[in-house]
Amino acid sequence: MMKNIFIVTLVVVMSLCFTAVLQAQYEPRVKTGLERLVQSNFELLKGKKVGLITNATGVDNRLRSIVDLFYESENVELVALFSPEHGVRGDIMAGEYVESYTDERTGLPVYSLYGETRKPTPEMLEGLDVLVYDIQDIGARSYTYISTMGVSMEAAAENDIQFIVLDRPNPLGGKKIEGNIVEDGYFSFVSQFPIPYVYGLTSGELARMINKEGWLEDGIQCDLYVMPMTGWNRDMTFPETGLQWVPTSPHIPHRDSAIYYTATGILGELYVINIGVGYTTPFQNFAAEWIDSYELSTRMNDLDIEGVLFRPVTYRPPYGTDEGKTVHGVQVHITDFQKVNLMSLQYLFLEVHNELYPVKNPFDMAEDRHRMFDRVSGTSKVREMFTERMKFEDIEEFLNKDVESFRELSRQYYLY
Repeated sequence: MMKNIFIVTLVVVMSLCFTAVLQAQYEPRVKTGLERLVQSNFELLKGKKVGLITNATGVDNRLRSIVDLFYESENVELVALFSPEHGVRGDIMAGEYVESYTDERTGLPVYSLYGETRKPTPEMLEGLDVLVYDIQDIGARSYTYISTMGVSMEAAAENDIQFIVLDRPNPLGGKKIEGNIVEDGYFSFVSQFPIPYVYGLTSGELARMINKEGWLEDGIQCDLYVMPMTGWNRDMTFPETGLQWVPTSPHIPHRDSAIYYTATGILGELYVINIGVGYTTPFQNFAAEWIDSYELSTRMNDLDIEGVLFRPVTYRPPYGTDEGKTVHGVQVHITDFQKVNLMSLQYLFLEVHNELYPVKNPFDMAEDRHRMFDRVSGTSKVREMFTERMKFEDIEEFLNKDVESFRELSRQYYLY
């Protein structure tokens, strides 16, 4: 009898331990700003009329939408939703206007911040006490969510409304900084602030910097509060956070997509070389109809770039600029994210491509896209210096010139 009791007890204990292990494995190491707000029973928002800037990435650790969490809470009076590029539900393609509409689930108005206006108007903000921003970003300057955040901070300041950022991890980490700072004459919605292309800050940290550095119009400052994460540190890769990745836009489907966006996205603005957008590997390729994929992969691998390998590929994009065409090239395989300089890859490709196909210069083939390329680059100097000889070494120093000074300046805004 005692033996049976012992066996039953042992089974129960083992079962409880196994359940605890499963729960521990599921529970992310990082608690986002939203998760902490929910755990506080929305204390920050009690008694306030709330406007919410978010999209499909605004979820808690159980993947519940922030829209639903706010709407269903007795402690939150959610009045309006505000949509960035790609829409609140993330179903609108890059660059397409977002229309204002009524959210079917909640019946609330959804005001577009990527249509006729990109900054909340006084009419949109009427009656609000606070604007809450909760969007997963990807750590690259040209991705427009941080621009939406900045102009919304400006609108909040002008209309005497508090602005709250619910912080999330930077998938490029908190230490990687690459690229030049935006120059006068090249500020735009894809280069809204004087920061490097890869800026090494979370959205909350960047909001603090924008506010205190006087980067809003006329140096105005908003009443800013950042709800920080717990468990995140600057060395973390996104997989180490334990958080689930929700596509931040249609062509950033995976947690590594943010890395590849930085490696190929600027070149992609020329619309000459296929970078995988329109295919199953967005931002991971360099391909065109005229390329010999095996020769290109050999030449790229011969560069012996630390932290990256290149594989020959041939594919036919089902949509996009090369729809229905058979293109050949390489797929980029990053083997060590920490060692590789992401921005350099597209210029090194262009250098090798020019050696192989000098009559197929993408810059000559897309003169009408130079303006957008320069806006994303934050200057025309990168294009002008590079196209003199099509050599990465001619722009390497320029791309690195602001890295350490920005790192020093940004340290004072670190939360982690």
